[in-house]
Amino acid sequence: MLTEQRYELILELLKQKKSITVSEVKELLHTSESTVRRDITALHNVGKLVKVFGGAIAAENTFTPQELTVAQKIEVNKKEKIRIAQYAASLIQTDDFVYLDAGTTTGYMLDYLTGKKATFVTNAVAHAQLLAARDMRVFLIGGELKGSTEAVVGNQAMEVLHQYHFTKGFFGTNGITQKAGFTTPDANEALIKKTALGQCRKGYILSDASKFDHVSSVTFAALHDAVILTDRRPEGYQDCDNIIEIKNRSGQRRIL
Repeated sequence: MLTEQRYELILELLKQKKSITVSEVKELLHTSESTVRRDITALHNVGKLVKVFGGAIAAENTFTPQELTVAQKIEVNKKEKIRIAQYAASLIQTDDFVYLDAGTTTGYMLDYLTGKKATFVTNAVAHAQLLAARDMRVFLIGGELKGSTEAVVGNQAMEVLHQYHFTKGFFGTNGITQKAGFTTPDANEALIKKTALGQCRKGYILSDASKFDHVSSVTFAALHDAVILTDRRPEGYQDCDNIIEIKNRSGQRRIL
């Protein structure tokens, strides 16, 4: 059996069952465990499924219940994040009133904001410190500081956000799916994201392609509530007209 035929059968079985084991695929394909494991790894590497111990699960069912720390996330898909961040920063114009969400991708935007005459509001302590150090006008909202993401959350933060009306807002996300929209593990952080996004004239979600088809615990916005800036449009999202695919540092390809 050709490799492409095995891939097709594995994906068809996964579509039906949502999860598969190496043993059952071995029996179905009449091949060795090593071949099955190699096929699963290859399909995992191109985002067709998610490899787990002893088998695989459908990519669309990937669940991310816990938040990694900033230190853990800072180097993950760094090149893609920087490309997205650079494009996002280019959207900010003089006199914009901008909300910057906490997160590593929004953090990479800071390196490309030099000379911007905009005013910034953020719930990220690190973002505020860097902006202030570069003589930019920045407001840090008050509230409870969440250690893992270094984000300010809580009722006080929400009350402050309701007073602002942003021209643009830039947000991170832990997961994106057609059904669940934009998701994040922490309920308090989800409320801050939802509130801030609702106060934006134009909202942008900064996300590398690995976040698509992942679902985290709490939805903070529907899929079409913001424009998605990403490095690659995954299969299954061809009909989404709110995705901007950043192809390189100098430009983007908008797929309608």
